[in-house]
Amino acid sequence: MENKLVSSWCKNVQTLPESYIFPPDERPGEIAVPLSGSSPIIDFNTDHALILQQVIKAGQDFGYFQVINHGISETLLEETVSVFKEFFNMPAEEQANYYSVDPNSKCRLYTSTYNYSNEDTHYWRDNLTHNCHPLEDNLPFWPEKPANYREVVSAYSVETKKLITKISDVISEGLGFEKGYLGGELSKVQLLSVNYYPPCPDPNLALGMHSHCDPNLFTVLYQGNVYGLQILKDGKWTGVEPLPNAFVVFIGCQLQIISNDKLKSVTHRAVTNPKEARVSVGTFVIPSSDCHIEPVSDLGKTSTKNPLYKAYQYKEFLHTYATKHGDFEAVLQFYKL
Repeated sequence: MENKLVSSWCKNVQTLPESYIFPPDERPGEIAVPLSGSSPIIDFNTDHALILQQVIKAGQDFGYFQVINHGISETLLEETVSVFKEFFNMPAEEQANYYSVDPNSKCRLYTSTYNYSNEDTHYWRDNLTHNCHPLEDNLPFWPEKPANYREVVSAYSVETKKLITKISDVISEGLGFEKGYLGGELSKVQLLSVNYYPPCPDPNLALGMHSHCDPNLFTVLYQGNVYGLQILKDGKWTGVEPLPNAFVVFIGCQLQIISNDKLKSVTHRAVTNPKEARVSVGTFVIPSSDCHIEPVSDLGKTSTKNPLYKAYQYKEFLHTYATKHGDFEAVLQFYKL
C-alpha cells in the first residue's frame, strides 16, 4: 500500500505540499476567527424544563449546542483521546492493516475523503470509522492495537450511547413528541468517526475538513481542548470554543426535516493549526437505511404548519445527498413539497 496517511509522513514537513493548498476562494485565511462566546451551553444538571427550552432554542437559532455535566467522566474522555492519538501515531505498517476506502468496510482508516484519488485538493486529516453497537457484533472488527483500544473505546461507546439517549429524549420532549420518539429505527446506528489533524505547516492555506451539514439525525462530538471547529453563522465562519469535557451536538439534516424546519442543521468545517495535533471524536446517530422519514407537522399541537417535505426512506436521502455532492440546500429543495 502506498502510504497516503498524513499522520505517517507529515512530521518533518516544513512546507505544505501543493496538493493540500486550496484555491484562494476556498482557503480559510486567517484562522484566528472570533470564538463563539455566545455558543449555546446546556447544563444537564440544571432544571429539566429549562434544559428543554434551551435545547430547542439552540437548535432553532444555532443548529448546535454544547453539553456540560453530561455524566461521562473526565478520566474516560482523556483515556479515549489518548488511545486515539496512540493509534494515529503507530508505525505505518501497523496502520496499513486498517487502511480502506471501501465505505462498506466494518472498520476503515483513510485520509482526506473516500474520494482521495479523484480530489483536486486534499484535506489535512486522517479518519478512523467503525460501528459501535451491538458491541458483541462490532468489537471483533475494531483495531487490536493499541493494546487497550477495545477496552477504552468500548467503555466510551457505552457511555456515549447513554448520553445519546438523554439527548434524544430531551429533543423529543422539547419538540412535543412522546419520549423515545427519536429512538428505535431513527437512531438505529451509532457510528464512531475519529478525525486526526496533525500540526499543519500553513493552516491559512489548508483545511482539515470541508464545510458540510451532517446528513444523519444528530451528531455528538468530543473536540477535546484544541481549537479547530468552525460553524457558519449569518454568513460568517465562527470558531466554536473548546470547553473542558463538553460535547458539541450538531442538529442533523433528518432532525431539520422531521421537525418541519423548527430545528436547523448547521454548516460546519474544521481548520488546522501549526503547533498541536487535534483529535475530534464524533458519534453519528443514524437511522436504519429503510427507516421512513417525514415531518411531524403538529409538533405537540403547538403548530398547524403543513408538512414542508415529502416522505422518503433514509437510503433514498443518502443517495440524493451523494448525487448533490453534499449540498444540503439542494437536497432540501429536492424533498420540498
